[in-house]
Amino acid sequence: QVHLVESGGGLVQAGGSLRLSCAASGRTFSSSAMGWFRQVPGKEREFVAAIRWIGGRISYTDSVKGRFTISRDNAKKTVYLQMNSLKPEDTAVYYCAAGSTVGGPYDHWGQGTQVTVSL
Repeated sequence: QVHLVESGGGLVQAGGSLRLSCAASGRTFSSSAMGWFRQVPGKEREFVAAIRWIGGRISYTDSVKGRFTISRDNAKKTVYLQMNSLKPEDTAVYYCAAGSTVGGPYDHWGQGTQVTVSL
């Protein structure tokens, strides 16, 4: 089992920045990729970004390209999502997930952290 704990969410004004962290523990060797997803009430969970532990292959959804940066610290088993130039439409609960490839499937999920961007 892989245990994931997100942190770093909060309230920020439009144009501001936040950095989310996701600490992984447990059988992390069983997951080759880590991803960030987000969800707003009434909508499906949306892919945001993903990265491989080894090799560092990265993928982003189009709406965050140039604003968000995903990175990882293998020694700390931690993945980060640096979010700059935040917009109100970025408001969501952000989830960290562990999966077999950048494209999924994702088998393990964190509890989520709320990000709220105000005007």
